[in-house]
Amino acid sequence: MNLLVKILVIFGSSASIGFGIWHFFVPKAWKWYSYIDINATELVAAVRAINAFFSLSLVLFGIVNILLIYGDKSNRYSIIVMLSATCILWLTRISFQVIYPQGSLYPGLQYGMLSAFVIITLCYIISLISLLFQKIPV
Repeated sequence: MNLLVKILVIFGSSASIGFGIWHFFVPKAWKWYSYIDINATELVAAVRAINAFFSLSLVLFGIVNILLIYGDKSNRYSIIVMLSATCILWLTRISFQVIYPQGSLYPGLQYGMLSAFVIITLCYIISLISLLFQKIPV
């Protein structure tokens, strides 16, 4: 495993973990539930569940990528599969940020978010491409 791949995966994964942890606190920080009718208890439960699932997914994807990239038991195939899934996850997030931008309440926030998402995605894509085209010793 080359050093560039390890550095990029560590950076992207650390950012993913950071976003995941931060996102656990987003509903309270941004007062999400104040926008929902008090009688819509099922909607509140659904938003809470989706956010918890999303947040935990980001944390777990980050941790698993780090474990695979530094694990002595992991193989090239498992790393490529995990990086591919992570790239799809982050490309989807970029797509949503472009089509339905979030953060438009504060000037520059939506573009800052988009920039962060692009940087994280590039870390994973460059790592994936590097692994795909890496010569395998026979």
